[in-house]
Amino acid sequence: MEVFGTEIGLVLTEIRHHIKKLGKWARPTRVPTNLLNFGSRSRIYHQPFGVVLIMAPWNYPLQLALAPLVGAISAGNCAMLKPAHYASHVSELIRTMIVEVFDPAYVSAVTGDRAVNQALLEERFDLIFFTGSPSLGKIVMAKAARHLTPVVLELGGKSPCIVAKDAKIEVAAPRIAFGKFINAGQTCVAPDHLFVHRSVKAPLIAKIRDWIIRSYGTDPQASADFCRIINTRQFDRLVTLMRSAGAIVHGGRVDREDRYIEPTLIDDIHSGDPIMQEEIFGPLLPVIEFSHLDEVIDMINAGEKPLAMYFFGSTVADRDRLLRETSSGGGCINDTIMHLSNPNLPFGGVGNSGMGHYHGKFSFDTFSHHRAILEKTTAFNPSVAYPPYKQKLRFLRSFLS
Repeated sequence: MEVFGTEIGLVLTEIRHHIKKLGKWARPTRVPTNLLNFGSRSRIYHQPFGVVLIMAPWNYPLQLALAPLVGAISAGNCAMLKPAHYASHVSELIRTMIVEVFDPAYVSAVTGDRAVNQALLEERFDLIFFTGSPSLGKIVMAKAARHLTPVVLELGGKSPCIVAKDAKIEVAAPRIAFGKFINAGQTCVAPDHLFVHRSVKAPLIAKIRDWIIRSYGTDPQASADFCRIINTRQFDRLVTLMRSAGAIVHGGRVDREDRYIEPTLIDDIHSGDPIMQEEIFGPLLPVIEFSHLDEVIDMINAGEKPLAMYFFGSTVADRDRLLRETSSGGGCINDTIMHLSNPNLPFGGVGNSGMGHYHGKFSFDTFSHHRAILEKTTAFNPSVAYPPYKQKLRFLRSFLS
């Protein structure tokens, strides 16, 4: 269910959306022409950049490789695809599929470890589309800068989830649990941590605990619906974070041999704790209590801009204030992660969480050079713009003011 919903289904949706809309998107776009250019027609021509490099991560290795490829192809580019090395089986499947489907002159795929990534980044491309961590994004951007190659960086960050005192707890709990624990928390837009108003903290924790048990049973390790951590390196990092601070109020069981970490709720967390210093990317949900929205806004703005932000509450003024006084790549009101499932919304980060957008038409636009062309009539040729300028400046100022 998770594989189809988060990988195959999203790619199929993207393909269908592009097939349906591409004819309209690709046509030259007529735009109004100002009075200064009377007798002219203005159009925007949408042209491919050329050869683009797409570098995909391991957490959703199919969707995050193929969804950008859909945009690259629809915009008319050739593409080199580099799937994630850590997800080696899926990467090999993608490479095999690309070889079977595409002429290598148009689309190719290459697999391998970081040495292959480094070799690819030594080559000159017309655009680089990278999904991964901010630290690796900086390396990609530095490599691209040598050739002034434009980059799209889809990165991550500590996406906060805020639960106000007037939130509907019975709705918030399952939606937060779903967004956090799908793919065992290895989702770039998963709620990283929870800000909860002190008046609803206890019932919210209880409800989330109930939904974990309802979803995965009393022993999630035996559930066919709960994923594992990608490798032992990530497993060890997560266990260290889990045990670094706070009080575990649910979960906490681990099995290194199975790379299993139970869905875990950690209370009594503070902004300076180790688990709050890096993106978690696992099934650990720290809980931070607050009394006033000011506290939440200050803590969010003290860190890097996140990829997503989620707010659960019924007060419009609180919602509007959060949206006005903070910044994030995207987000949801009274839900988590589902904004990326709408192909009509742009998906991307801001600041440390990335640059550029894709999905739907935003993918077509991202992989297109939008060429501005003004075509002027030759039926007449006003001389007001040409030297000599005596007596013309006053007229031009009055015309343009």
